[in-house]
Amino acid sequence: MTRRLADQVVVVLGASSGIGRATALRLAQDGARVVCASRGTEALRTLVEEITAAGGRATAVRADITRPEDLTALVDAAESTYGRIDTWVTMAGISVYGTIADVPLEEFRRVAEVNYLGHVAAAQVAVPAMERNGGGVLVGMASVEGVRSLPLHAPYTASKFAVRSFYDALRMELAQAGGRVAVSTILPAGIGTPFWEHSRNRTGSLTKPPPPVYAPELVADVVARLATHPRRQAVVGGASMGFLLGEKFNPALTDVVLSVIGRRMQTSHRPDNGTDIVDTPTPGPGQVHGDHVGHLVRRDLFTTLQERLASPGEVLLGLRRRWAR
Repeated sequence: MTRRLADQVVVVLGASSGIGRATALRLAQDGARVVCASRGTEALRTLVEEITAAGGRATAVRADITRPEDLTALVDAAESTYGRIDTWVTMAGISVYGTIADVPLEEFRRVAEVNYLGHVAAAQVAVPAMERNGGGVLVGMASVEGVRSLPLHAPYTASKFAVRSFYDALRMELAQAGGRVAVSTILPAGIGTPFWEHSRNRTGSLTKPPPPVYAPELVADVVARLATHPRRQAVVGGASMGFLLGEKFNPALTDVVLSVIGRRMQTSHRPDNGTDIVDTPTPGPGQVHGDHVGHLVRRDLFTTLQERLASPGEVLLGLRRRWAR
């Protein structure tokens, strides 16, 4: 049984901007004590100020997901400040756009280091911390691109395939061992965050999310529910179904369609801004929304239904964890 959010201590790793920042704000709004972590110290400072000004409780810890010593220090800081960790949310991620021929190998390696191996390292410290305090929920950020590849985004897509598979393996191992930590993976569609401005870009044009574009607060709402009602996987955004069904029933035809519309779907008519966060922290005070996205979908019936209707397999998985204890 998970605690209600008002009684939880939650770590959000990758909280400086976008979905991570929206998630920290949402959890604090519901009364959780939030440990906000990322590389960007100024962004963390403004986030904690915003939370505390609204009457919430939060603390900031600078942490680089690629440095195991930072992750260990993050656990120590959370436990010394609040006594335990109930939910751990790993949102950190970076991106490089460009053809495979144009993206250097070291950039593939860097994306994998953050988006995949960083999540592995975070889980290796988060799960034991929650286990020794009675259990909890580990929420990991994958993507709909972890199920269906897109052209011009191979480094990111490959890392999301890897991290989704990792969380699946971890979930089964914990169930097998009777672990008290539930593992939930989030697969968002296109979300209107600064992700696109923060991506390294070798296409020549500012990239954009495939429409329709969903509000980051929609993902944050899903995380808040997973923290109290964990699910195996949560897909955010009804548009994801086009990708998922195409991959399941006719992947070859989907390849053809995306080879025709993939570039137009992902690039804008604006020139790239020439900045990214691949090697450096989020600049400035941080923000939830991107600058170049107009209309955002803030309510989605598909997301609401699929996050609340558990499949028979998910019910059995929950029972498996209990029986193994």
